[in-house]
Amino acid sequence: DGSLYSLGGKNSEGLTKLPFTIPELVQASPCRSSDGVLYMGKKQDLWYVVDLLTGEKQQTLTSSFAEMLCPSSSLLYLGRTEYTITMYDTKSRELRWNATYSDYASTLPDDDTKYKMAHFASNGDGLVVTVDSDSGDVQWVQNYNSPVVAIYIWQREGLHKVAHTNVAVETLRYLTFMSGEVGRITQATLYVGKYSTSLYASPSLVHDGVTVVVSDRINLKQCTVEARSIVVPLAFLICPIMLVVRVGNVSFRPKEVLGHGAEGTIVYKGQFDNRAVAVKRILPECFSFADREVQLLRESDEHPNVIRYFCTERDRQFQYIAIELCAASLQEYVERKDFERRGLEPVMLLQQTMSGLAHLHSLNIVHRDLKPHNILVSMPNAHSRVRAMISDFGLCKKLAVGRHSFSRRSGVPGTEGWIAPEVLSEDCKDNPTCAVDIFSAGCVFYYVVSQGSHPFGKSLQRQANILLGTYSLDYLQTDKHDIVARDLIEQMLSVEPYKRPSAESLLKHPFFWSLEKELQFFQDVSDRIEKEPLDGPIVRQLERGGRAVVKGDWREHITVPLQTDLRKFRSYKGGSVRDLLRAMRNKKHHYRELPADVQETLGSIPDDFVSYFTSRFPHLLLHTYLAMRSCASERPFLPYYSRPGLQCLGATARQPLLYLSAFCSLTMITETVQ
Repeated sequence: DGSLYSLGGKNSEGLTKLPFTIPELVQASPCRSSDGVLYMGKKQDLWYVVDLLTGEKQQTLTSSFAEMLCPSSSLLYLGRTEYTITMYDTKSRELRWNATYSDYASTLPDDDTKYKMAHFASNGDGLVVTVDSDSGDVQWVQNYNSPVVAIYIWQREGLHKVAHTNVAVETLRYLTFMSGEVGRITQATLYVGKYSTSLYASPSLVHDGVTVVVSDRINLKQCTVEARSIVVPLAFLICPIMLVVRVGNVSFRPKEVLGHGAEGTIVYKGQFDNRAVAVKRILPECFSFADREVQLLRESDEHPNVIRYFCTERDRQFQYIAIELCAASLQEYVERKDFERRGLEPVMLLQQTMSGLAHLHSLNIVHRDLKPHNILVSMPNAHSRVRAMISDFGLCKKLAVGRHSFSRRSGVPGTEGWIAPEVLSEDCKDNPTCAVDIFSAGCVFYYVVSQGSHPFGKSLQRQANILLGTYSLDYLQTDKHDIVARDLIEQMLSVEPYKRPSAESLLKHPFFWSLEKELQFFQDVSDRIEKEPLDGPIVRQLERGGRAVVKGDWREHITVPLQTDLRKFRSYKGGSVRDLLRAMRNKKHHYRELPADVQETLGSIPDDFVSYFTSRFPHLLLHTYLAMRSCASERPFLPYYSRPGLQCLGATARQPLLYLSAFCSLTMITETVQ
């Protein structure tokens, strides 16, 4: 599989598996080790064209040439990649060694593929025995006279890799002739052999009686861990062997991969203390980042919308972090049409995500890599409910006490297409703050409400559009909720970091309000301005641009029964926002006294009642919310507005301009319509 081993070493450690493979070294090259060794890598792809009828090679295709033989109608295309790594010692000024590893292009069979054969290969001479998985009968035996490292089946769509089990030569011949019996004893070993001029190693099974090592050629050392033999029936050997890796209190099956991360990180499904968990396996070069991630997880995981941390284990090769196992990512939630949401609607999911982010920011933690892949949906609880959680703290930054920004000297954190412009812009003189998370969250918000679109376009143009500040919110239409959503997302996507609201203030935005809270807000506003003079600053602010909000005369846009009922008691000005709010308040207070036809047209309180008005006047909620910001510090309005001065870390005194500019932009639009 391209793994590398070292034999001997400074302290005569014996045979040791290195924490990297040849393909990984090639990918990382050119690189230099701490002892002055230079690594140079090369990767070459080529195709072999083979005649299926004769087995003869017909053609070789590479990026530089094509070798042509006779044509044929039945052809098999075999893709192969060669990885070559060379090590140069700067001290001795000579090439130390080189190695080449080849891999054939293939895919794993689908889970539902009913492959009825099991393959056993000997380690040394290339003997392959294929048996029927159901009956255990030997189907065929073939000796290829060279070590077998992989077995493939050919289908129309290409090669598919199938599992095989390496066993000692003696064990394979023994099992072939003892196939009717059970209870054979096998031991897991590592076979080290020689082919041509090179050594190779592969895991292997042997039975009792097979000499594992020659005693006069090896120095024996006392082992503190007792090797265990396993007694298994032959039928078990024929089934695919599922190994379990156990490190301390954490265990997992290497075949149960949940996903892959940066820098070679792999996430497995595992167990911790009889609890299903996700296990992140991290390479040694990332241990320092892993320790920082664990520290941040310990500090922040008490919040229900932040992924829960359980424990950390480490062996000679890897570090393992056990975290809460989740059902899916936000990407699956949005893009899978058959995803079972279990009551977690999009607005609730985004509210929970923002709540988790507000918790991180309250701890001076900047996530720096917020995207759909890093927002997870939990497993169902005892009540079959799920919740959203922020995960992947690998790029998080803990700001020191008194600091409100982080340096860009350590590189560009984040994922392309989700990175705030100030992180990449050379013109930005100030260091980035937690406002970078608000920008990324704005992209996530639009991704959710648009059911999979990105505000900055296709993946190839996204980061360039982000730097230009060019985005499109075309999915959002003119109904009330989309108008409110547009206001929220535009604030979050502002090119200027100081114009983006904090996570805590975003949670107060009308986007997250229930219909009951909307109705209470309209009532509180009407109560507040009831005794205000018409030329007072609050009423003037509310009425500025109001005729566009009420569509000229709101009385002409309501149903006839309600029009008739309103004329019975008092006169209302059709062009006034205040009078519309007063009418809503009065009908809500006297709902039970209304005629049956009026109750029927208004619907039930609160949901139908509010929707009756906001569906006819979709700008009413946002217009009223922006106009009443001057009353944000008054007790009745504390549930609706963030605390004055609440801002993201590092935001400047220019933050209050956000409210004025948002209000003025709406006023300009409405007056134009008027």
